[in-house]
Amino acid sequence: MKKYFASGRVNLIGEHLDYNGGLVLPAAITLGVTANFNPRSDNKIILRSATHSFSKEISIDDEIEFNAKNDWTNYPLGIIAQLRKENHAIPACEIIFESNLPEGSGLSSSAAVEVLTAYTLLSQTESKINLVWLANFCKQVENDFIGVKCGIMDQYSVALGKKDNALLLDCNKIHHDYIPFELDDYRLVIMNSKKPRSLIHSKYNERKNECDEALRIFRTTNSDYQNLCEVDMSQLNLLSDEILKKRVRHVISENLRVKEAVKVLEMNDLSTFGRLMNASHASLKNDYEVTGIELDTLAETAQEVKGCLGARMTGAGFGGCAIAIVHQLAIEGFKNRVSEKYVSETGISCEIYETQIGNGVTELF
Repeated sequence: MKKYFASGRVNLIGEHLDYNGGLVLPAAITLGVTANFNPRSDNKIILRSATHSFSKEISIDDEIEFNAKNDWTNYPLGIIAQLRKENHAIPACEIIFESNLPEGSGLSSSAAVEVLTAYTLLSQTESKINLVWLANFCKQVENDFIGVKCGIMDQYSVALGKKDNALLLDCNKIHHDYIPFELDDYRLVIMNSKKPRSLIHSKYNERKNECDEALRIFRTTNSDYQNLCEVDMSQLNLLSDEILKKRVRHVISENLRVKEAVKVLEMNDLSTFGRLMNASHASLKNDYEVTGIELDTLAETAQEVKGCLGARMTGAGFGGCAIAIVHQLAIEGFKNRVSEKYVSETGISCEIYETQIGNGVTELF
């Protein structure tokens, strides 16, 4: 048996910019998904999960199509189907997945499973795997097989994450730099709203379409625009639709916040970084409208707690998680205050836990 691990990820700042050609600042975390790989002597591929009762068995040569009845196994099945199309050898095997990553929480459990499946299968026949290629390959599966119009950020973070570093990713040029993310006496805290959401059934694709429409309008005056993050704030008056104007205002302002965030992190100025997180959440709430009462309660309550430098939703929104930077001595009080306020406002009990910035996909043994 061989064992592999792929991390989840948090996006520290730069939300909904990956499919708009902007800058994002995600980081891999130490929570994630493990794959136990066992070779088989027949022609079967068996997919199991330690946390799901549903499993799937196929023959190596079976035709694979997306089917909602296949539940979570659609993600590894999509990877297998695409690997076969690109003439990669697929060994007969059993893969058992284990996860301590909350699903549907905005921490990229789906990207972790995709990257992990591809890395595990390719590792059986290839001595070296190009991780940038791997990220793009898994994004294609998410777009074409799963049907989610995501950008490159999630798969890229899971594939190329680095311990104690954020990943500054230019989603237009597909180029990355590592930015030291040193918390010193502070901790990265994740607040899980326990309101799961499926991107396929959410308004994620709707936001993507709104941005595409705004870009189409801008291109009628300047055909050189390749993506929405190239547009200047002064161009907003070209949009007569107030909804599109709000969406674009978030995209442009968020991209500027990422640039500022990199500068302050390089100076280890966590206080200013925290304020940028707060501003990011407000923009996602008011202009992009992807938060909701659950994420707003978590982030805005966190922002009020002494010892918290900043908080914001992370991920696509519509439920999922928020993150905060909290002084280690304030964490217990922080947990109590946020938990109490959240259950009183929503009737739901949240989960709050600390995590660390870890490495991306790897072979454990």
